[in-house]
Amino acid sequence: MPAPNSPEFLQITRPGDITPDLRGQLTRCWTDVVNAGGAVIAPTIPPPPVTLRDVGPATDQLIAGLDPSHGRLLIALVDGALAGWLIVRRDPHPLVAHCGVVNHLQTHPYFRRRGIGIALMTRVREIAVGDMGLEQLQLSARAGIGLEDFYLSLGWTEVGRWPGALRVGPGDDRDDVLMCLSL
Repeated sequence: MPAPNSPEFLQITRPGDITPDLRGQLTRCWTDVVNAGGAVIAPTIPPPPVTLRDVGPATDQLIAGLDPSHGRLLIALVDGALAGWLIVRRDPHPLVAHCGVVNHLQTHPYFRRRGIGIALMTRVREIAVGDMGLEQLQLSARAGIGLEDFYLSLGWTEVGRWPGALRVGPGDDRDDVLMCLSL
């Protein structure tokens, strides 16, 4: 039994395991995170402010990509409420099948500064090795909002940058920071 207010984890590997309620919680979390300035805007989501209707199709696309062999959703729950989530994927190409990619790490604004992001990143490392047999994880992060320091504090290494690759708004171009974690 976890300590009070510490997250419990739910790992989902198949689209059919997502209930309508959980889909709604994922969409609400993603909507709230984007509107709070989070760096998790999928290509099909417009710039903020966004609505549930804007984010719903991206949620559905993400859910459709779940598969035990190459796409998993990791959810952190605190007292039964969705506190945060991420996706870990494996590329099926044999040259890179030993590597995984972490996408969409987000903590609901209500649960920020409670260690949810750290807990998710710690747990995904365990899943990557123990359940998926991965040897390396990769991610990209938006520069300029402290994400690099967060990942560096968890043992990740910056391996490169795409300067000005992310256009957050007019005159606001940010680097796309490429990071790697050997497992």
